[in-house]
Amino acid sequence: MITTTRSRARLAAPVLLAGLSLTVTGCAGFGNIGNQPGVTTVTFASVNNPQMQDLAQLIPEFERTHPNIKINTLMMEENDLRNAATKDVATEGGQYDVMTVGLYEVPIWGQNGWLVDLTDQAKQDPSYDVEDIFTPVLDGVSYQDRYYAMPFYGESSFLMYRKDLFEQAGLEMPERPTWQQVADFAKQLKTDDRAGICLRGKPGWGEMFAPLTTMVNTFGGQWYDESWNAQVNGPGFRNAIQFYLDTLKAGGQSDPVSYGFTECLNLVGGGNAAMWYDATSAAGSLESGPNKGKFGYVRAPVEQTKDSGWLWSWNLGINASVKEDPEKQAAAWEFVKWATSKEYVQLSGERMGWPRVPSGTRASTFEIPDYLASGEEFAPLTAEIMGEVNPKQPGVAPQPWIGIQYVTIPEFQDVGNQTSQLIADVIAGRRDLDGALQDSQAIAQRAGDKQKNQ
Repeated sequence: MITTTRSRARLAAPVLLAGLSLTVTGCAGFGNIGNQPGVTTVTFASVNNPQMQDLAQLIPEFERTHPNIKINTLMMEENDLRNAATKDVATEGGQYDVMTVGLYEVPIWGQNGWLVDLTDQAKQDPSYDVEDIFTPVLDGVSYQDRYYAMPFYGESSFLMYRKDLFEQAGLEMPERPTWQQVADFAKQLKTDDRAGICLRGKPGWGEMFAPLTTMVNTFGGQWYDESWNAQVNGPGFRNAIQFYLDTLKAGGQSDPVSYGFTECLNLVGGGNAAMWYDATSAAGSLESGPNKGKFGYVRAPVEQTKDSGWLWSWNLGINASVKEDPEKQAAAWEFVKWATSKEYVQLSGERMGWPRVPSGTRASTFEIPDYLASGEEFAPLTAEIMGEVNPKQPGVAPQPWIGIQYVTIPEFQDVGNQTSQLIADVIAGRRDLDGALQDSQAIAQRAGDKQKNQ
């Protein structure tokens, strides 16, 4: 049930920063950035996922109960946030005090001393109830049994589909579909104004390769074998990529390269796609939209494995640079504690709607009657899937790291980003698949060789 490795090489800033684009777009500010007497301003950099947007809207409630703290929130797309936050912590820039940090980054950043150790604060406050947090997720934000972020929401992945469209077409969705069945459904349900399925095609290891790596796993492929030999141009990896490409072409949305999580959410939520394979956390947004009540949910599609869902959480971490300002560090912890607490879950449900609460991190969330009633289509299944995932061996063959849709080595961020751009070029028709995989194999092997030498 552990989601991160305990032995990692210390990450050098030049490795992590290689190839990063540091232009931040799509930012929105909330809160007060002025310096009022007696008021500490905390700058919060966040991914712009729906749950985080809800948090931004609820921050005035935190400020009401903490009049000596103001939160300045910057919302960014996932790739932009990852680039900007990585640069800031690696260079000790101190631009952001609190950041949403993914399950992949937290242990690496914690090992490097880039995040504040939150273990004592979390454990010593009985009202916070750290024992209520799911063990796999808590393990994921740990390095050497110390917590370097606190989970805001967790997720696996499943297939979402429009029950009414399936009924109209005379189709029946299995509880455990295969990828071939899903591809066939997508082709049949695609029309001139509606995609049969939405799949991420936007470059980025956390965008395109989140769902695509789970497909690689279930098709018998993997990024590396047990000896850290890259397998990107192997048959399993190639077959999965080819299937992904074929599915997009026959049943997917137009211009797939421009679609990440947010774009697919808007497309599916607006009624312009019949299926979507993505994060379990997306269900709350769909059930809060104009087509609520029309969606069904089943486990992630498979090929050669029983299951193929991923494991992820977005977490709140405090930049180590705030240690130089004890008042700011204390204020940052108060905000992190509030946003990741049981009380916040209750507030979010009451103010934003119960389907939209940040779930997947606390067991108590799945005991709230209002949440279970509003999420009866997806909440129990989400809890089951979170318990089924196997981050130690999610695919057919053993692997030398612990993780499902990512490889827990510092270099993977760059490997995944470069490979995703090459695959995006294939999707867009700018190059052939074999050439893209050959180049990706070389990129991946350089990172693999570093692991062999450690």
